[in-house]
Amino acid sequence: MTPFDLLRERRALGRTARKETPRSAHAKIGNTHRDPVDLLRENSLGRVEALVPLRYGRMLASPFTFYRGSAIIQAHDLSTTANSGFHFQICGDCHLMNFGGFATPERALAFDINDFDETAVGPWEWDLKRLSASLCIAVRHLGHGDRLADEVVALAVHSYQYWTERYSAMSPLELWYELITFDRLERIVTTDDSRQRIRNLIEKASRRTHDTMLPKLASRREGIWQIRDAPPCIFHVHGKTTLFTHDDDWLGLGDWRKLMGPIYRHYLKSLGEVRCNLLAHFEMHDVAFKVVGVGSVGTRCLILLMVDPHEKPLFIQFKEASTSVISRYFDAPAPRHHGHRVVHGQRLMQGATDPFLGWSSGPFGRTIYGRQLRDMKISATLELFQKDTFRDYAGLCGWVLARAHAKAGGQATEVAGYLGNGDQMAEALVGYSRAYADQVEQDYERFRHACRSGRLEARTDADMAADFVA
Repeated sequence: MTPFDLLRERRALGRTARKETPRSAHAKIGNTHRDPVDLLRENSLGRVEALVPLRYGRMLASPFTFYRGSAIIQAHDLSTTANSGFHFQICGDCHLMNFGGFATPERALAFDINDFDETAVGPWEWDLKRLSASLCIAVRHLGHGDRLADEVVALAVHSYQYWTERYSAMSPLELWYELITFDRLERIVTTDDSRQRIRNLIEKASRRTHDTMLPKLASRREGIWQIRDAPPCIFHVHGKTTLFTHDDDWLGLGDWRKLMGPIYRHYLKSLGEVRCNLLAHFEMHDVAFKVVGVGSVGTRCLILLMVDPHEKPLFIQFKEASTSVISRYFDAPAPRHHGHRVVHGQRLMQGATDPFLGWSSGPFGRTIYGRQLRDMKISATLELFQKDTFRDYAGLCGWVLARAHAKAGGQATEVAGYLGNGDQMAEALVGYSRAYADQVEQDYERFRHACRSGRLEARTDADMAADFVA
C-alpha cells in the first residue's frame, strides 16, 4: 500500500465516523441536570482554604469570568455528549483567554495556547466546544449581540476546519516546525485595527521581561532581593501576611528554603544537564505565594526569585498540578505524575515551549510544574475589541487550536475527513454555543444566589486586601 493509499484510508475512516456520530449531534449540550455549586465545591477541595472565597469573588464578576473558572462543569456536561472517537492530547480548558503571546527560546513572539493545567487525553471536540462557547459568552457579555456571537463561532470552527485540512497534508516534522508568530499574523489579518493591535502587543511584550518585573515585585535589602507582600495576591507563606492556616503542612515547615529546596531539586532533574548548567549561575533570593487567574485561584503557586552575578533576575513559577477535569470525566490511562502531565501536554501541543518548563514533587507528595513567570507574556484585552477584531481573533484561535491538535494527535487526516468541507460542523457548534451560553447564564445565576445566601463565601480582591490595611 502506498503512502497516498494509506492517507486515503485514514480520511475515509474519518468520514465513516459520521455514521456513528453525525456532525449535527454536536449541537447537543449534554446532561445539565447537576448542581453547579456542588461541582465547584468539589473542584475547590485541596486549595488554600482562605483563598477559595477569592476564587468565587473573581468568578462573580460576570457570566464570562464564571465560565473561565468552571471548567469542571463543562467537562461534566461534555462527558454525556457524543464524540467522533478520535482521542488524543487536548488542552482541556480551551477558552479564548487561554490563548496569548509569549517569547520562544529564540526570543521570537509567538501566539499559541498558553494554559495547560487541564491537559489530558480526550475528545478533540471538547476543546473546540469550550472555545466556541467562550466566544459566544464573551461577545454576549460585551454587548455585541447574538448575531456577532454566531458569526465569530462559525469563523472559529471554519478556521479550525480549514487549517486541519491544510495540516493533514503536512509531515510530522513540518508540523513540529510550524509556528504562528506575531510577524506572521501582522501580514495576514484583515483590518487596520487588528494590525495596530498586533503592533501594540509586540511593543507591550518587549517591556514584560524579568528585568522590568524586578523593581515592581521586589526590593533590595542588604544585598538580597526580597519579594514585596501585596496580599491577598502575593504573600510569603511563612510571613506575617500569610493566608495559610496554622495546621497547613507547608506552613509547618517553618522556612521557605525547607519548602523550596526539595521542589527545586526535583525540578532540576526534569530539565536536563544543559538547563541545569544555566541555572547554576543563579542564586535563590526569595520565594512567595502568588495568586493567579480565575479558575486557578487557591491552587498552590509559588514564585522563586533568582539572581545571577550580573544582578539579572529570573522568576520561576511553581504551580501545583492536580487531577485534570478532563480525566475526571473521560476514561483514559492515569498519568503517573500530574506535573509531568502538564509539561508533557504543553510540549506536545505548543509550537515552541518555555526552556524552563519542568516538573517536580513538593513536600508531602504534591505534584508541581515549573515555568518562567510572565516572560514577554501577553493576552488579549477583549473589552477594547471592535467587531472586526473579534472576527479576526476567533479565526486565529481556530487556527492555533488546529495546529496544536494536529501536532499533538497525529490524526489531522482523520479529523479532516470527519469535518468535511461543508458547514455542518459550524452550524452544529453555533447551535451548541447558543444553548450552552444560555445554560452558563442559568448556572451563573444559581452561583450568584449561592454566594448571596451564604451557601458559598465570595470575596473580592479589594475586600480581602482591606484585611491587611493597618
